[in-house]
Amino acid sequence: MAGGGNNVTKMSPRQRMINLMYIVLTAMLALNVSSDVLNGFAQVHDGLSRTNRTMTAKNEIQFDYLKDLYTQNPTKAGPWYRKGEELRGLSSDLFLSIDSLKTAIARQADGKNGDFNNLVNQDDLEAAAVVMLNPSTNSGRKLREKIDAYRTYVSALIPDSLRRAAVLEMLSTRVAPRKGTVGEMAWEEVNFDNMPAIASVTMLTKIQNDIRQAESEALTHLINNVDIGDVRVNQLSAYVIPHSTMVMRGGRYTADIVLAAIDTTQRPAIYVGGNRLPGSLYEFTAGATGTHEYTGYIEVPRPDGTLERHPFASSYTVMEPMATISPTMMNVLYAGIDNPISISVPGVPMTAVQATMTNGTLTRSGDTWIARPGKVGTEAEISVSATLDGRSQPVGSMKFRVRKLPDPTPFIAIKADDGSTIQYKGTPKRISKAQLMKASGLGAAIDDDILNVSYKVLSFSMIFFDSMGNAIPENSNGAAFSPRQLDKIKALKPGKSFFISNVKATGPDGITRDISPMEVGLSN
Repeated sequence: MAGGGNNVTKMSPRQRMINLMYIVLTAMLALNVSSDVLNGFAQVHDGLSRTNRTMTAKNEIQFDYLKDLYTQNPTKAGPWYRKGEELRGLSSDLFLSIDSLKTAIARQADGKNGDFNNLVNQDDLEAAAVVMLNPSTNSGRKLREKIDAYRTYVSALIPDSLRRAAVLEMLSTRVAPRKGTVGEMAWEEVNFDNMPAIASVTMLTKIQNDIRQAESEALTHLINNVDIGDVRVNQLSAYVIPHSTMVMRGGRYTADIVLAAIDTTQRPAIYVGGNRLPGSLYEFTAGATGTHEYTGYIEVPRPDGTLERHPFASSYTVMEPMATISPTMMNVLYAGIDNPISISVPGVPMTAVQATMTNGTLTRSGDTWIARPGKVGTEAEISVSATLDGRSQPVGSMKFRVRKLPDPTPFIAIKADDGSTIQYKGTPKRISKAQLMKASGLGAAIDDDILNVSYKVLSFSMIFFDSMGNAIPENSNGAAFSPRQLDKIKALKPGKSFFISNVKATGPDGITRDISPMEVGLSN
């Protein structure tokens, strides 16, 4: 320095003051950490945190794969899986303990709500030292000892010398002394003494990253040591596996074309439903209709004598043998009533079949359909579509003639000798006066074994004949016998007859119609 030599006693008061100010300024510059440097540490910390999350996810995938190998072959993969479990536990414990130290530094710098991912007082030079170098807790020394123990453990799992050396260097706690210091310094003193809080947190995050990297290297070695064996083959064959062997016009044909490899000298064992097949062909006689599923597995021998199991599942659909016979002269729907319609598409389940109708409505009722046509004399067309391969396509249609219901037949409901109710429809059959007197009135219906439709009788007349042959009409009370009609019936002698005429009835179509007359004959 100016003033000649380093002897302070020879310096002037002014020179001594200048030297003191230089020393103070230098110290202040050393303590005033640039905001750019602090921001750089924050960016590095964020990047390392993202890398840690990625490495943690990768290690989870590796461990899950090792666990799957253990599930397939516990005997062979067991030792390596147990080492993987131990490695995973030690890595997680060390990782979490470092997280707790970062939290402690953040709270020392920013208070009890401090967050190491969002440090406020990044330039705090005391927080890291208070946490890591406190002689009452010795957190820094304890962390160094944990890292040393983990380094020794994980390096023993890596047989590759180059990879092992990289891990040893990555987790090393050896340090070089700082310039200006005399003697050796501990690892924790070098890294956490008089260091900004953000730099110490970044340093700890970097150590966590090194732990995940070392864990990944060890897991890779453990997985490589699980030799589940390769299945050797000597024949390759091409196969076409259709999704369905039956395709409708306009439908989509889908098939998997695969290359299958087999060992003709050692056939695999195939099991379906727990039973082993005699060969590779699975066949049976189909029973109940509908869609049925089945499962099984194939056991393939490995070179080491163990067996590898490959599960499979499939399904099939059984249909009733069917033929569609359509009489072209009888495509008729009747207005005013429910007309049951059977609609089916071969090879397609009922749930995938849709149908619509013109001149009326068509609704599904279980596995059948109910058609109610509208205007009489106008054709109704039923159109059918089916959902195939996820899309609907038309598969057919049919036109029907819409007719009004035929006229019903009048009858008198009487009790038979066995107590059952029968419909008396007039001569040549005869009934007793007692049966007739017990009847309530006149009914009408269509019951020709094709249609079974009841009608409501609105009115009718009874024609009786006196001794002179004169016709005497008597009108009803709606569908019931009137008192005058009952009096005339009571006065009839056995063997006599009378007529029922002028019968008016209405059906479900709402049409009122005149019904043919009937002759009622009394038995002798």
